[in-house]
Amino acid sequence: MGFGDLKSASGLKVLNDFLSERSYIEGYVPSQADVAVFDAISSPPSADLCHALRWYNHIKSYQSQKNRCDISEVSPAPVSLPGVKKPLGQYGPAGVADTTSGSAPVAASKEDDDDDMDLFGSDDEDDAEAARLKEERLAEYAAKKAKKPTLIAKSSILLDVKPWDDETDMAKLEECVRSIQMDGLVWGQSKLVPVGYGIKKLQIGCVVEDDKVGTDILEEHITAFEDYVQSMDVAAFNKI
Repeated sequence: MGFGDLKSASGLKVLNDFLSERSYIEGYVPSQADVAVFDAISSPPSADLCHALRWYNHIKSYQSQKNRCDISEVSPAPVSLPGVKKPLGQYGPAGVADTTSGSAPVAASKEDDDDDMDLFGSDDEDDAEAARLKEERLAEYAAKKAKKPTLIAKSSILLDVKPWDDETDMAKLEECVRSIQMDGLVWGQSKLVPVGYGIKKLQIGCVVEDDKVGTDILEEHITAFEDYVQSMDVAAFNKI
């Protein structure tokens, strides 16, 4: 198993294909598996690798969350991702070997770790404590949910996604937008609407669960494809 050389274009292409059918390296939530692969990438994937870029920006956002918690100390516990980080050769599609230069077993020296982005670099005790807290909170949530019927609030949103110019590949732009997958997000129909001077904007609808997906996070993910997207606006917003 592996992704080839994640510091090369070919390795990132394998990662992009791997993520075209899944949101994370393992499972359905971010974990130390995502951290291990993220740490092996030397620079963000290019815009044409939309699945890999979407994943990269999403995992990167957890680092900024951790930094805010460390500064404010508002959170009762540091932001952490579950699981135990394993060697790169234990992730990815079968039949592809890990050849990433500089990849090594997870147990690295502290000095080497200080030179890299510290994505929650948790030890075994931190992982165990985080897993215990997560299980307790999930149990509490399940107990509360079982006591009363849940009404899921949803909204229908129509988005205007504007390209840079009339030479922008609108089919690729739409592919990048639809590559954004989240729990509580369902993409709908779309069409190209003329703006002027030969430029067309992508008008695309979606249905979201209000407590899981907001317009801010949609804008953050969509505008991350900066090679194609100039801006995003909310054209219509209706409660369902």
